Amino acid sequence: MTSTPDPDPTLAAMEAPLRAQGFAFVGADRMHAELLRYGLKAWETFAASWNRLGLDRYMADGGRYRRRRHATFAVGADGMRRKKHQPHYQSRDYNELNGGIERWFRAVEPDIGTHPALEAILRLMYRIVTDLTPPARRPDGWHAEIHQFRIEALPEQPGHPTPEGLHRDGVDWVLVLMVRRENVMSGETTIHDLQRRQVGTFMLDRPLDAAIVDDNRVYHGVTAVRPIDPSRPAYRDVLVVTFRHQ
Repeated sequence: MTSTPDPDPTLAAMEAPLRAQGFAFVGADRMHAELLRYGLKAWETFAASWNRLGLDRYMADGGRYRRRRHATFAVGADGMRRKKHQPHYQSRDYNELNGGIERWFRAVEPDIGTHPALEAILRLMYRIVTDLTPPARRPDGWHAEIHQFRIEALPEQPGHPTPEGLHRDGVDWVLVLMVRRENVMSGETTIHDLQRRQVGTFMLDRPLDAAIVDDNRVYHGVTAVRPIDPSRPAYRDVLVVTFRHQ
């Protein structure tokens, strides 16, 4: 197993609510400061890649409001390695709407897969999940998946960030990182305990606002987004990163 990392007092405020309640909202200023320490650079070119996503054709509700790209990585103490492109799979126990099948999404672009912004995000998440996983359960490496999502909102059709509703992802840890909100209202994140009682609610509003959740302890969901000005494009861009034991 990997050794216990040296204490990092600057992460204490971020990790404390995760330990206590299984989720944390991290504001953009704090997230930006932490990511800088892990090598964040060129955020603008990273965020611009959300303009080049592919249509999600696996929506069982018939919707055409979601665009995405997907990639998988092995992340450990010795660094990170992108894996061969593979399908995203969730059992129907975790995703009643779209689970139970292999879903092949367009791959994350090669230069985005090695982008310093993404690498900083993966390094920070690796540190957090290592800190919060008891040594006896800490794996030598983690299987990480990244999902670039754009949820589009039309005047006649709201966009659903979580069309499966309140859910868990079937992993160990989940990061949801805001990239951009353009001309949309709503999109509120709600957190529920394992008895489905609401225990938290907040809005990812600014770029780099983040939610981190312990997927073994809480459910999460996001309300639909609608355009503010129906005459203009409206969308919500987020990066979702999941970590689970390999």
